[in-house]
Amino acid sequence: MSKKLAIVTVIFKNYTILDDYFASLEKQTDTDFHVYAVDLTPEPKQYTYPSYVTYMHDRNGGYAFGINQGIKRAIEAGHTQFCAMNCDVTMNESFVTNVKKSITTHPSSLIGGKIYYYKGFEYHKERYSDTERGRVFWYAGGVTDWANVYTTHTAVDEVDKGQRDTFEETTFITGCLMCYDKTVIDQIGHWDESYFLYYEDADYCARATRAGLKLYYDPSLVIWHKSGQSTEGAASVFQQKYLENNRFIFGMKYAPLRTKFHLLKNRLWAFLLKK
Repeated sequence: MSKKLAIVTVIFKNYTILDDYFASLEKQTDTDFHVYAVDLTPEPKQYTYPSYVTYMHDRNGGYAFGINQGIKRAIEAGHTQFCAMNCDVTMNESFVTNVKKSITTHPSSLIGGKIYYYKGFEYHKERYSDTERGRVFWYAGGVTDWANVYTTHTAVDEVDKGQRDTFEETTFITGCLMCYDKTVIDQIGHWDESYFLYYEDADYCARATRAGLKLYYDPSLVIWHKSGQSTEGAASVFQQKYLENNRFIFGMKYAPLRTKFHLLKNRLWAFLLKK
Protein backbone atom coordinates (compact mmCIF):
# COMPACT_ATOMS: atom_id res chain seq x y z
CA MET A 1 0.00 0.00 0.00
CA SER A 2 1.39 3.38 -1.01
CA LYS A 3 1.99 5.93 1.75
CA LYS A 4 3.56 8.63 -0.37
CA LEU A 5 2.05 12.08 -0.76
CA ALA A 6 -0.90 12.48 -3.12
CA ILE A 7 -0.99 15.85 -4.87
CA VAL A 8 -4.45 16.58 -6.27
CA THR A 9 -5.01 19.31 -8.84
CA VAL A 10 -7.86 20.37 -11.12
CA ILE A 11 -7.46 21.36 -14.77
CA PHE A 12 -9.92 23.52 -16.68
CA LYS A 13 -9.14 24.61 -20.25
CA ASN A 14 -5.83 26.38 -19.64
CA TYR A 15 -3.21 23.77 -20.55
CA THR A 16 -0.44 26.36 -21.07
CA ILE A 17 0.11 26.62 -17.30
CA LEU A 18 0.90 22.92 -16.94
CA ASP A 19 4.44 23.06 -18.33
CA ASP A 20 5.68 25.30 -15.49
CA TYR A 21 3.69 23.35 -12.92
CA PHE A 22 5.20 19.99 -13.83
CA ALA A 23 8.66 21.49 -14.36
CA SER A 24 8.71 22.58 -10.72
CA LEU A 25 7.58 19.12 -9.62
CA GLU A 26 10.41 17.60 -11.66
CA LYS A 27 12.89 19.56 -9.49
CA GLN A 28 11.66 18.23 -6.14
CA THR A 29 14.35 16.81 -3.87
CA ASP A 30 11.79 14.28 -2.60
CA THR A 31 10.27 12.43 -5.55
CA ASP A 32 8.09 10.10 -3.46
CA PHE A 33 4.77 11.64 -4.50
CA HIS A 34 2.03 11.02 -7.03
CA VAL A 35 -0.17 13.56 -8.82
CA TYR A 36 -3.86 13.07 -9.50
CA ALA A 37 -4.80 15.54 -12.25
CA VAL A 38 -8.57 15.90 -12.66
CA ASP A 39 -9.48 17.51 -15.98
CA LEU A 40 -12.94 19.10 -16.03
CA THR A 41 -12.59 20.60 -19.51
CA PRO A 42 -15.64 19.59 -21.61
CA GLU A 43 -13.47 18.86 -24.67
CA PRO A 44 -9.98 18.18 -23.27
CA LYS A 45 -6.86 18.79 -25.34
CA GLN A 46 -4.05 16.32 -25.78
CA TYR A 47 -1.23 16.82 -23.29
CA THR A 48 1.70 14.56 -22.43
CA TYR A 49 1.61 13.98 -18.68
CA PRO A 50 4.63 12.77 -16.67
CA SER A 51 4.72 9.16 -15.52
CA TYR A 52 3.92 10.13 -11.91
CA VAL A 53 0.53 11.55 -12.95
CA THR A 54 -2.80 9.75 -12.90
CA TYR A 55 -4.95 11.64 -15.39
CA MET A 56 -8.70 11.68 -14.84
CA HIS A 57 -11.33 13.32 -17.04
CA ASP A 58 -14.78 14.04 -15.65
CA ARG A 59 -17.76 16.35 -16.04
CA ASN A 60 -17.36 19.94 -14.97
CA GLY A 61 -18.82 19.64 -11.50
CA GLY A 62 -16.72 22.48 -10.08
CA TYR A 63 -13.46 22.80 -8.16
CA ALA A 64 -14.59 20.93 -5.03
CA PHE A 65 -15.95 18.11 -7.19
CA GLY A 66 -12.60 17.82 -8.96
CA ILE A 67 -10.61 17.81 -5.72
CA ASN A 68 -12.93 15.19 -4.23
CA GLN A 69 -12.63 12.93 -7.27
CA GLY A 70 -8.84 13.08 -7.11
CA ILE A 71 -8.65 12.45 -3.38
CA LYS A 72 -11.08 9.53 -3.58
CA ARG A 73 -8.89 7.94 -6.25
CA ALA A 74 -5.81 8.58 -4.11
CA ILE A 75 -7.44 6.92 -1.10
CA GLU A 76 -8.24 3.88 -3.24
CA ALA A 77 -4.54 3.70 -4.08
CA GLY A 78 -3.62 3.74 -0.38
CA HIS A 79 -2.52 7.34 0.13
CA THR A 80 -3.00 8.90 3.56
CA GLN A 81 -1.46 12.36 3.01
CA PHE A 82 -2.97 14.86 0.60
CA CYS A 83 -2.07 18.19 -0.94
CA ALA A 84 -4.94 19.87 -2.77
CA MET A 85 -3.61 22.65 -4.96
CA ASN A 86 -4.11 24.73 -8.08
CA CYS A 87 -2.14 23.84 -11.21
CA ASP A 88 -1.45 27.51 -12.04
CA VAL A 89 1.41 27.48 -9.53
CA THR A 90 5.08 26.61 -9.23
CA MET A 91 6.91 25.55 -6.07
CA ASN A 92 10.39 25.52 -4.57
CA GLU A 93 12.50 22.36 -4.59
CA SER A 94 11.82 21.41 -0.95
CA PHE A 95 8.04 21.73 -1.27
CA VAL A 96 7.18 18.01 -1.13
CA THR A 97 9.63 17.40 1.71
CA ASN A 98 8.14 20.21 3.76
CA VAL A 99 4.53 19.22 3.07
CA LYS A 100 5.15 15.69 4.31
CA LYS A 101 6.96 16.98 7.40
CA SER A 102 4.19 19.45 8.22
CA ILE A 103 1.38 16.91 7.83
CA THR A 104 3.26 14.34 9.91
CA THR A 105 4.07 16.86 12.65
CA HIS A 106 0.52 18.26 12.73
CA PRO A 107 -1.90 15.40 12.07
CA SER A 108 -5.67 15.92 11.94
CA SER A 109 -5.31 19.54 10.85
CA LEU A 110 -5.56 21.73 7.75
CA ILE A 111 -2.31 23.36 6.65
CA GLY A 112 -1.72 26.24 4.26
CA GLY A 113 1.51 27.80 3.05
CA LYS A 114 3.27 30.95 1.93
CA ILE A 115 1.93 31.89 -1.49
CA TYR A 116 3.51 34.59 -3.62
CA TYR A 117 2.18 36.08 -6.82
CA TYR A 118 4.11 34.52 -9.68
CA LYS A 119 6.45 37.19 -11.02
CA GLY A 120 4.53 39.41 -13.41
CA PHE A 121 1.11 38.33 -12.11
CA GLU A 122 0.91 40.83 -9.25
CA TYR A 123 -2.45 42.60 -9.01
CA HIS A 124 -0.76 46.01 -8.61
CA LYS A 125 2.24 45.55 -10.89
CA GLU A 126 3.17 49.22 -10.88
CA ARG A 127 3.87 49.19 -7.13
CA TYR A 128 6.90 46.93 -7.25
CA SER A 129 10.45 47.02 -8.52
CA ASP A 130 11.77 44.16 -10.62
CA THR A 131 13.64 42.75 -7.62
CA GLU A 132 10.44 42.80 -5.53
CA ARG A 133 8.30 40.97 -8.09
CA GLY A 134 8.10 37.30 -7.23
CA ARG A 135 8.29 38.14 -3.50
CA VAL A 136 4.85 39.75 -3.19
CA PHE A 137 2.39 37.89 -0.97
CA TRP A 138 -0.86 36.54 -2.38
CA TYR A 139 -1.58 34.57 0.82
CA ALA A 140 0.32 34.29 4.10
CA GLY A 141 -2.39 33.14 6.49
CA GLY A 142 -6.05 34.10 6.40
CA VAL A 143 -8.97 35.51 8.33
CA THR A 144 -12.69 34.76 8.16
CA ASP A 145 -14.63 37.95 8.89
CA TRP A 146 -17.92 36.61 10.21
CA ALA A 147 -19.51 40.04 10.64
CA ASN A 148 -19.29 40.70 6.89
CA VAL A 149 -18.83 37.13 5.58
CA TYR A 150 -15.55 37.71 3.81
CA THR A 151 -12.33 35.73 3.77
CA THR A 152 -9.17 37.80 3.56
CA HIS A 153 -5.53 36.96 2.94
CA THR A 154 -3.05 38.18 5.52
CA ALA A 155 -0.31 40.45 4.08
CA VAL A 156 -1.76 40.30 0.56
CA ASP A 157 0.11 42.65 -1.85
CA GLU A 158 2.94 43.17 0.67
CA VAL A 159 6.55 42.49 -0.26
CA ASP A 160 8.06 39.69 1.84
CA LYS A 161 10.53 41.20 4.29
CA GLY A 162 10.37 38.33 6.76
CA GLN A 163 7.18 39.52 8.44
CA ARG A 164 5.32 36.24 7.77
CA ASP A 165 8.00 33.64 8.61
CA THR A 166 6.36 32.27 11.78
CA PHE A 167 4.38 29.02 11.89
CA GLU A 168 1.04 29.84 13.51
CA GLU A 169 -2.66 29.06 13.75
CA THR A 170 -4.95 30.74 11.25
CA THR A 171 -8.71 30.87 10.62
CA PHE A 172 -8.84 30.52 6.83
CA ILE A 173 -6.77 28.48 4.36
CA THR A 174 -7.15 29.02 0.64
CA GLY A 175 -8.01 26.10 -1.62
CA CYS A 176 -5.09 27.14 -3.80
CA LEU A 177 -2.98 25.10 -1.34
CA MET A 178 -4.49 22.99 1.42
CA CYS A 179 -2.72 19.99 2.97
CA TYR A 180 -4.08 17.36 5.38
CA ASP A 181 -4.17 13.67 6.21
CA LYS A 182 -6.89 11.04 5.96
CA THR A 183 -7.96 11.48 9.59
CA VAL A 184 -9.41 14.86 8.57
CA ILE A 185 -11.58 13.17 5.95
CA ASP A 186 -12.60 10.54 8.46
CA GLN A 187 -13.85 13.31 10.77
CA ILE A 188 -15.44 15.89 8.44
CA GLY A 189 -15.71 14.19 5.04
CA HIS A 190 -14.90 15.69 1.66
CA TRP A 191 -15.37 19.21 0.26
CA ASP A 192 -18.90 20.54 -0.33
CA GLU A 193 -19.50 20.31 -4.08
CA SER A 194 -22.58 22.57 -4.05
CA TYR A 195 -20.37 25.70 -4.20
CA PHE A 196 -19.02 24.84 -7.67
CA LEU A 197 -16.36 27.57 -7.45
CA TYR A 198 -15.21 29.79 -4.52
CA TYR A 199 -15.95 29.51 -0.80
CA GLU A 200 -15.64 25.72 -0.90
CA ASP A 201 -12.33 26.22 0.90
CA ALA A 202 -13.91 28.52 3.50
CA ASP A 203 -16.63 25.93 4.04
CA TYR A 204 -14.08 23.17 4.63
CA CYS A 205 -12.20 25.40 7.09
CA ALA A 206 -15.41 26.23 8.96
CA ARG A 207 -16.35 22.56 9.21
CA ALA A 208 -12.87 21.67 10.45
CA THR A 209 -12.97 24.40 13.08
CA ARG A 210 -16.40 23.32 14.30
CA ALA A 211 -15.09 19.76 14.60
CA GLY A 212 -12.24 20.99 16.83
CA LEU A 213 -9.48 20.63 14.24
CA LYS A 214 -6.62 23.12 14.01
CA LEU A 215 -5.81 25.29 10.99
CA TYR A 216 -2.17 26.27 10.47
CA TYR A 217 -0.13 28.63 8.32
CA ASP A 218 3.25 27.03 7.54
CA PRO A 219 5.71 29.43 5.85
CA SER A 220 8.01 26.54 4.87
CA LEU A 221 5.47 25.55 2.19
CA VAL A 222 6.30 27.99 -0.61
CA ILE A 223 4.56 28.35 -3.97
CA TRP A 224 4.08 31.04 -6.64
CA HIS A 225 0.57 31.62 -8.00
CA LYS A 226 -0.40 32.80 -11.49
CA SER A 227 -3.52 34.37 -10.08
CA GLY A 228 -6.74 34.13 -12.10
CA GLN A 229 -5.48 31.81 -14.84
CA SER A 230 -8.42 29.42 -14.44
CA THR A 231 -11.16 32.04 -13.98
CA GLU A 232 -10.72 34.52 -16.86
CA GLY A 233 -8.48 36.73 -14.74
CA ALA A 234 -8.83 38.42 -11.37
CA ALA A 235 -12.02 40.45 -10.85
CA SER A 236 -13.68 39.03 -13.99
CA VAL A 237 -17.48 38.96 -14.25
CA PHE A 238 -17.27 35.17 -14.09
CA GLN A 239 -15.31 35.38 -10.84
CA GLN A 240 -17.54 38.00 -9.22
CA LYS A 241 -20.71 36.05 -10.01
CA TYR A 242 -19.57 32.97 -8.10
CA LEU A 243 -17.92 34.93 -5.30
CA GLU A 244 -21.09 36.83 -4.43
CA ASN A 245 -23.48 33.89 -4.77
CA ASN A 246 -21.32 31.52 -2.73
CA ARG A 247 -20.61 34.17 -0.11
CA PHE A 248 -24.38 34.22 0.47
CA ILE A 249 -24.59 30.41 0.70
CA PHE A 250 -21.60 30.25 3.05
CA GLY A 251 -22.94 33.02 5.28
CA MET A 252 -26.38 31.44 5.57
CA LYS A 253 -24.75 28.19 6.69
CA TYR A 254 -22.26 29.49 9.24
CA ALA A 255 -22.58 33.22 10.05
CA PRO A 256 -24.18 34.65 13.22
CA LEU A 257 -27.93 35.30 13.06
CA ARG A 258 -27.54 39.08 12.74
CA THR A 259 -25.22 38.66 9.76
CA LYS A 260 -27.65 36.24 8.12
CA PHE A 261 -30.38 38.88 8.41
CA HIS A 262 -28.21 41.45 6.62
CA LEU A 263 -27.35 38.95 3.89
CA LEU A 264 -31.03 38.25 3.29
CA LYS A 265 -31.85 41.97 3.27
CA ASN A 266 -29.11 42.73 0.75
CA ARG A 267 -30.15 39.82 -1.45
CA LEU A 268 -33.74 41.10 -1.44
CA TRP A 269 -32.65 44.63 -2.38
CA ALA A 270 -30.49 43.29 -5.19
CA PHE A 271 -33.45 41.29 -6.51
CA LEU A 272 -35.83 44.29 -6.38
CA LEU A 273 -33.35 46.58 -8.14
CA LYS A 274 -33.10 44.13 -11.04
CA LYS A 275 -36.86 44.11 -11.56
